[in-house]
Parts: sequence; structure tokens; C-alpha cells
Amino acid sequence: MTLICDGHPYHYEMEALCRMFMQGGGLSVAEGEQVPAEDYIYTGVRGDELTARVNMGGKEFSARESAASEHERRLAVLLFGLLEKATGIRPKWGILTGIRPVKIAFKMADAGFSAERIRQELSRSMLVSDEKLGLLLETMKNERAIRAASTPDSYSLYISIPFCPTRCSYCSFTSHSVEKAAKLIPEYVNLLCRELCDTAKTAGELGLHLETVYMGGGTPTVLTASQLDRILAVTDNVFDLSKVREVTVEAGRPDTITPEKLDVLKKRGVTRISINPQTLSDEVLEAIGRRHTAQDFFDAFQMAREHGFDDINTDLIAGLPKDDMESFRHTIEGVLALSPENITLHTLTLKRASDLAPEAEDMMAGSEADDMLEYAYGRFAGEGYAPYYLYRQKGTIDNLENTGFCKPGKEGYYNIYIMDETHTILAVGAGGVTKLREPGGHIERIFNFKYPYEYTERFSAVSERKGQVKDFYERYRAGQGD
Repeated sequence: MTLICDGHPYHYEMEALCRMFMQGGGLSVAEGEQVPAEDYIYTGVRGDELTARVNMGGKEFSARESAASEHERRLAVLLFGLLEKATGIRPKWGILTGIRPVKIAFKMADAGFSAERIRQELSRSMLVSDEKLGLLLETMKNERAIRAASTPDSYSLYISIPFCPTRCSYCSFTSHSVEKAAKLIPEYVNLLCRELCDTAKTAGELGLHLETVYMGGGTPTVLTASQLDRILAVTDNVFDLSKVREVTVEAGRPDTITPEKLDVLKKRGVTRISINPQTLSDEVLEAIGRRHTAQDFFDAFQMAREHGFDDINTDLIAGLPKDDMESFRHTIEGVLALSPENITLHTLTLKRASDLAPEAEDMMAGSEADDMLEYAYGRFAGEGYAPYYLYRQKGTIDNLENTGFCKPGKEGYYNIYIMDETHTILAVGAGGVTKLREPGGHIERIFNFKYPYEYTERFSAVSERKGQVKDFYERYRAGQGD
């Protein structure tokens, strides 16, 4: 399939919209008026005249509209209607293609829109379904107090540990199996501790106060107990943790959790951990390349409870290969029986860098993900869990979402802050992205090197780049007259 963009700059939006209907199929993008003989999508703007055409499977659908403004949105609405007719698919998030729909709703609220008017506007202008509008507005309501608690001089710290026991078949993150990268880890930990010290010094000189700490990856608990202890000890020693609301460590893979590591996490003041089965089907776990079993998850969860952890998150994924509604229900019921404080339900996302990418079209065509989410959301509500953060990704099966649920008062603050870009995130380690945010919403990013070997070999450049943190705050404060 070829997408033609003629006379307009909205290539990114039109391509993202088309991919929501392609079910994993290929899509190329071209400019100009020339169209192929068959199987093409045309989008054109001539002055105030908008045109969309879809030629698919020997059938052609077309629409036109005259509009003096909002050309991008109106063209997207035209194209959405044609693609729905051509494919029989109606994405529940409408023409919204961004990853932060709740952030859009907050902008509308800040402009004085009531919840009902937000609902009406997103339904009318963005074609969002009633089902997803309900989820969005409930999530927004639950986020509001936490977002409001953040101040202009607050920030969160992200510590990247980009190593895993094995690579999951659906994963596209910058993570490396320990088997291949073990020799890098000691030097990586050394330099990570140096970057932590440098970052703490900068934050202190700027008078910033730390609200949350999040150690993620990868799987941080793939490190030894002594390596974890060293990183957390440095963090405790060099940062002012007096105002910190939570310290989270992803202990994601149950096969990496030991009593010694849990002892370290508890001793070093970690308040929240994630233990992530993704599924409780051993057959599905094997299919996605995870070496642990469902029983390993139950054992690790019990071990964490015995060590006194009273804020545990579990990640689950809807739409995994070899999973079906029966086994998915079994997973949901098994996790609910443990009564974790948080449950994060992801929808499988098929990224080009993942091992599952070649199977994308077949997996999307046979997906039960929408039914899985409907079942899970109903059960979570029935057990007293509420949605508190939400985001979307490209390539997600059925164009669905990832949503974090929690018991009352057990929201993961960092998840809200990072997903809604509430305040500055200072990131350390390979693949870390520092996001510097002004209170007005302007954001600048500083990228660490993506891979651990780059990070260790070019660490001096990492330190040099971080000088931009001071530059950013000095420019902002000078503009404020401080």
C-alpha cells in the first residue's frame, strides 16, 4: 500500500493514521499527485480544498471538504471515515495517534473545559469512542492531585539498568542479555555511580528537589546484590531524599529475585517494586522467551511480601502469542488473588526491532486483545482498582492502550510524572533520556548513549552533555527574572 501526500506537510500524522488500519501490513509514503494503478491512499490539500481517496482491493472510496482552518485534523477525519469503510475497522481512539491522550485532556481542562465538554469535543473532533473517553476521564480525575503536587523546582531521577536475563520476543527496548554483556556490567556500574554523583551535584546547585526515584531497564535485579547495594547506597548518599515520595525498583523478572537482593532493596529504602509475570501461562512464557514459570512468579511475590514490601506492581500483557481468552482470564484471576497494590496492563506492541515483527500481520488479524482488556478492566473495577495512568504506543495490537491500575492511595507517582511529562526527569545510564521541563510546558531532551558499550567507552561525552541541564535552568530562570 502506498500513501500519497500531495500539497501538505502532514506526512507523519497521515502515515500514523493509516498504520492504525493496516493490521501489520506494509505502507510506503510518497509525495506529489502521481498515484499507483491500485492499492493506494491519497491525501491532498489545494488551498482550502481537502481531498482523500482510498483505493483498496479493487474498490475506491473518496471524500472532499472545504475548510478554512484545521486542515490537518479535518483531513485526518476524512481519511479515517474512508479507511473505516474500506477495512471495516474503527479504532476506538479515533484519530488520536499520540502516546499521551490524558495530557491532551489536561490541556483542555486548563483552558477551562469541563469534563463533559472534554468528552463532547474529543468525541466530535477526534472521533474517540465513549468507552475510551470514559477510561481517559477517569484516569485524568485520578491523576489530578498527584500532578498538582509537583512544583516548578521538583524532579524525578531515572536510573537505567539495560540488562536482562534473556531478551523477550516482543521487546524492542535497549536491553542486553547478561550472557552476552556480563563483562560490561562492572565498569557500567562504576560509571553509573559517577554519573549519579555528577547529577546530584548539579541538582543541588540548581536548588531542585527530588520527588521520585525509579530504577528501571532492562531488569535491575539482574545485577548482583552487592552491585544493587552500591548503586542504591550512592543514590542515598549523594541525593537529598528528604522529600522523596517513592523509590521504585523494577524487579521485573521473577527468576532474578533472591532473598539477598530483597534484603538490599529493603535496607536501602526502596518503597515500591515491580514483579512482572506478563502471563501465568507457562506455554505463553516459553513462546515469548522468558525462562521463568508461573510458579517462579508466585514464589517471588510471596518472598517479597515476607520481606515487608507492601507496594508491589505486576505487569501483564494482553495479546501475547499463544495466549487466548481462557488463559488470559486465568492470569487475571491468579494475579487478583494475590491482591497486588498495582496492576499495569499492557497491550502487546509489535515493534520493528522485536523478534515478533515478522509475525505482526497474522497476530493482529487474530487478536483477542480488545476482549481481553474489556474483561480485565471489569474485573479490576470489581476488586477496587482504579486507572491512574495511561499511554499508547505505535504498533499496538488493535490500536489499544497501556493502563496502570491501583488500589486507593497506591498510585505510582513516577509513572504519572514520566507519562504526562509533569516535571523534569534526570536520567542516568545507557539509553537514559533526560527531559527538562519548564512550568509552561516547554521540554528539552538530553540523550545518553543508547548502548552500554557506547556509554562506557564514551562516558566523557555523557558528562559533557549533562552540562546542558544547568544551561536550561539558567535560561529559564533568567527569563523569569530570578
